[in-house]
Amino acid sequence: MRFDFSYNKEKTLQGLRYHFFSRNEIRVMILLVNAFAIIAAILFYTKKIRPEPFFMGSCIWIVLMISIWFILPYSIYKKSSTFKDSFTIFISESEIRLDNDRGYVEWQWSAFTRYFESPHFFHLYFDEKSFFLIPKETMTEEMKHDFRGVLKSKLG
Repeated sequence: MRFDFSYNKEKTLQGLRYHFFSRNEIRVMILLVNAFAIIAAILFYTKKIRPEPFFMGSCIWIVLMISIWFILPYSIYKKSSTFKDSFTIFISESEIRLDNDRGYVEWQWSAFTRYFESPHFFHLYFDEKSFFLIPKETMTEEMKHDFRGVLKSKLG
């Protein structure tokens, strides 16, 4: 399987958001902040606490959401020159090869630990923090189906 692709900025930012929200530590942090904000709202409504804890919970929630939704994806996007290049990808039973005008890289399937699929990307993970995004937009439905089959057979 072979296809060409480049990254669309808005879709890439959305893909990075999916990455951050898929992380367990981010999920736990969001749950804890939400629980704190809800408990503070209930206690404030029943006049058990002053408004400051409720206000603090709301501020923490807003800062957390702005960080995850805007700051983290934009900072990753700006730092990585990968998102500004065009690529040709070759997918075989033994490896993935990524070419562009500056060179190429080959990865054996054993280099990847897991994958997941978001609306616009296949996320291939080398480890917990290192990953590669493969855009779906230039793939045909048949290619997506075949690639899902390869991913399931190689990465389970």
